[in-house]
Amino acid sequence: MTTTVKQVGDYKLGKLIIEGKTKQVYDVPTFPNHCILLSKDRITAGDGVKAHDLVGKSVISNKTNGKVFEILNKVGVRTSFLKVVADNAFLSKKCEMIPIEWVTRRLATGSFLKRHPGVKEGYRFNPPKHETFIKDDANHDPQWSEEQIISAEFKVNGVIIGRHEVDIMTKTSILVFEILEKVWQTRNCALIDMKIEFGVDSAGEILVADVIDSDSWRLWPSGDKRLMVDKQVYRNLSTVTDEDLDTVKRNFEWVADQLDHLLPPNDHLVVIVMGSPTDKEHCNKINYYCEDLGLNTEIRVTSAHKTTQYTLDIISYYEGLNIPIIFIAVAGRSNGLGPVLSGNTDFPVINCPPGSKDDLERDIWSSLNVPSGLGCSTVIYPETAALVAAQSIALHNYIVWSKLRVKRLGFFKSLTKCDKELGK
Repeated sequence: MTTTVKQVGDYKLGKLIIEGKTKQVYDVPTFPNHCILLSKDRITAGDGVKAHDLVGKSVISNKTNGKVFEILNKVGVRTSFLKVVADNAFLSKKCEMIPIEWVTRRLATGSFLKRHPGVKEGYRFNPPKHETFIKDDANHDPQWSEEQIISAEFKVNGVIIGRHEVDIMTKTSILVFEILEKVWQTRNCALIDMKIEFGVDSAGEILVADVIDSDSWRLWPSGDKRLMVDKQVYRNLSTVTDEDLDTVKRNFEWVADQLDHLLPPNDHLVVIVMGSPTDKEHCNKINYYCEDLGLNTEIRVTSAHKTTQYTLDIISYYEGLNIPIIFIAVAGRSNGLGPVLSGNTDFPVINCPPGSKDDLERDIWSSLNVPSGLGCSTVIYPETAALVAAQSIALHNYIVWSKLRVKRLGFFKSLTKCDKELGK
């Protein structure tokens, strides 16, 4: 029996928009085009055939979902999630949902093996395997091809789901998987596969929506299936005792706790070193692009020719911090700064000389034609310098890596949108 809720946190709720097996969605009259998703203390499997009350699951699910979406929002993935508003509820943009589940797999297991006999469990997909399933409990959510989705011509909040929209959701679902895969690697836990859903908001934008929690994925600590901590433990139970439910709940709590103890990967620094204060504007541009990619930065002034010892002192200071450092050298005319930095540190050095186009054509050779044994690279655009620095930091920083991947997805979205509009 449905229980009507009148208020969650500071929000008075309006009508019940929809109720699923594990959540309720309410309108928020004072906040147009937004809604509250309220989790239930309920666990189900087999399209609802197996179902049990699980006290505390709603709080655990909401906590897990909030942490996941906070990460996705931080790196720039477009989602409907706004904020947690109660232990068991969160505020979201109101979306009309696209009736498709988007599944991404790294390893072959579960239903994939049943549909593809002969494939060994644990077969690794590179790139990740992507599949789509129509939401149809009566028919057990059958797999659909891209062609079926496009042919269905779903009209969702005024948007017809065609090739362009399917491509965006496919790339986004793989991106979400890869971001969370990086996140779980920091906790020595393998993300095996996961499902997400998309909705279209009132502005016609496709967003990652609904809920991402321990019902959404397979997780194997240390990559060992025997240690699984996801809902598959519940699915595998032929009979369900109170002790079994306690085990499932402890697993879900473990997952939420791991996400709660993620350490912000902030142990890096991009040091932008200018040879003259006149290069400040150029350095500020580099700094802007660095910060946009989530990089920590500092700007320093020193001349390799005029204040050589001071330059060496600066290098020694940053090497003593014992964190990953990237130096960006900004020097025109005869660029001794980049080579001197590179000759006295084993951290990466990027030359990004300032000046007008005419100056660059003359001065660039002092940055390119460096002495043997030095590994400094040279770029001419501030954004490129920031991107090269970010790619180095991204090797060990999932936030920066994710921002770079989101940026690439942004190129695809904008260019294909323009192409689609021109083709009308």
